[in-house]
Amino acid sequence: MPASGENESFTSTRRHVLVGGAAVGAAALTTTLPSTVAAAAPSPVRSGPHGGDPFTLGVASGEPDNHSVVLWTRLARDPLAEDGLGGMGSRTVEVDWEIARDERFRHIVRRGRERTGPDAGFAVHAEVAGLAPGREYFYRFRHGRHVSRPGRTRTAPPVGVLGSGLTMSFASCSQFEHGYFTAYRYLAADEPDLVLHLGDYIYEYRPQVYISPDGNVRDHAGPETETLANYRQRYGQYRTDADLQAAHAIAPWLVVPDDHEVDNNWAGDIYEKPNIPQPDFLQRRANAFRAYYENMPLRRRNMPQGSNIRLYRSVAWGSLANFHMLDTRQYRDDQACRDGWKVCEDSADPARTITGADQEAWLLEQFRRSRARWDVLGQQVFFARRVSGSGANSMDAWDGYKGSQERIAEGWLEAGVRNPVVLTGDVHTHWANELKENYADPDSRVIGTELVTSSISSGGNGADSDPADDPNLRRNPHIKFRNAQRGYVRTRITRDELRADFRVVERVTEPGAPARTRASFVIADRHPGLSEVQPG
Repeated sequence: MPASGENESFTSTRRHVLVGGAAVGAAALTTTLPSTVAAAAPSPVRSGPHGGDPFTLGVASGEPDNHSVVLWTRLARDPLAEDGLGGMGSRTVEVDWEIARDERFRHIVRRGRERTGPDAGFAVHAEVAGLAPGREYFYRFRHGRHVSRPGRTRTAPPVGVLGSGLTMSFASCSQFEHGYFTAYRYLAADEPDLVLHLGDYIYEYRPQVYISPDGNVRDHAGPETETLANYRQRYGQYRTDADLQAAHAIAPWLVVPDDHEVDNNWAGDIYEKPNIPQPDFLQRRANAFRAYYENMPLRRRNMPQGSNIRLYRSVAWGSLANFHMLDTRQYRDDQACRDGWKVCEDSADPARTITGADQEAWLLEQFRRSRARWDVLGQQVFFARRVSGSGANSMDAWDGYKGSQERIAEGWLEAGVRNPVVLTGDVHTHWANELKENYADPDSRVIGTELVTSSISSGGNGADSDPADDPNLRRNPHIKFRNAQRGYVRTRITRDELRADFRVVERVTEPGAPARTRASFVIADRHPGLSEVQPG
């Protein structure tokens, strides 16, 4: 790796290399792929309803366990078609898939065929079982004479095995208009074993409504997303991005949505702006969930039922880590005091919940059952207590639901969870937080750790800052780091420690900008809290 603070470019001498530059849009698909199969990458897309490559949206995998994984693609010859069907017509079609032990596909271990059509948005979800545990695989799809680019995936280690470690990266908040998805490209170049996406995969706004401080560099297609066709079209546009395709093709993903996959700051069955009526909000939510499922590598059991979708779940990585993926939108009470940053007594009402009773009970039971070295919560909004200069808290974060905040932390303490770590997105800023038993007492013991990723592009370029001069850290001494540049977090999880590298991209207003590791921290086994180390 480069020396501390050294910028990185897109050159690489590793086995998996970046094919081409940071091209933008569907007209120049490049990805991080095994060098030996780079030639199998698709030719430039010819958009149109009657011909051309149907694999313009790339491939993905997800939900790995120790014997199976989900393989995903979605057919679209015209990704921006207004009807959301990608120019694929109205007939059901067949798509073949194969998964191999090697990148040349000489040793095929499974093959299959899936049917898809307009009712599924021409999405394919192939649940492939009978795989060996702890193994790297390569996969691809075929439709007619067209073959997709290959993807790389991995199964989890066997139950009871700690293994040699796990490289896991996590990200959130990619606003297509605000910048290029360069951070996804660097994430792919790291060749992680697993990727977590913590929400705001798309944004719902019509063009030129949500303006970055640095100006929007590209426009959304279509109106604000409300219909199923709108959401399908929006995912189609995002999925054409070459950097996003690279990140999907390199490793299996675990995903959870936040608010913008539906509507900004929605809560339960309550939409953002009560003064602007949405009489069909639950239908909008149903449309959003259906499109989310169609465009993510999820299992069939995650398929939505109307305006409901079950996405909270635990995924084990051997005995090294349990990933508890949470939903902090669908079951929450409305934000207290009409949302925003407030000094609000109602936020302390113990009856208020951000998870809902069933999900909370499920999570506490997962804590009690866990024998993993690390228990990781993949979730959306700020967990640690955070106070503004006026003494206010964010009503949209766990601070607005203090009863939930306290019960979850008490739950992992009572269960004897060995190493609790919370992963967070949403706030477009990197943070590293120590979780305290009593935030009012600076000397209170540390009971867990929170790592917060900045956005991929939301908010424009952002800015660096010196933690020593940051007022957020002075007001909140349990917060050890903050940075407002764009990027993602790369972690290395072993039996002895979890290392977190906060990765930042210099600019998102132009493609291919340099990246670096802004700060690195280590969480030692059985020692919650953060130790800063030399960036790597």
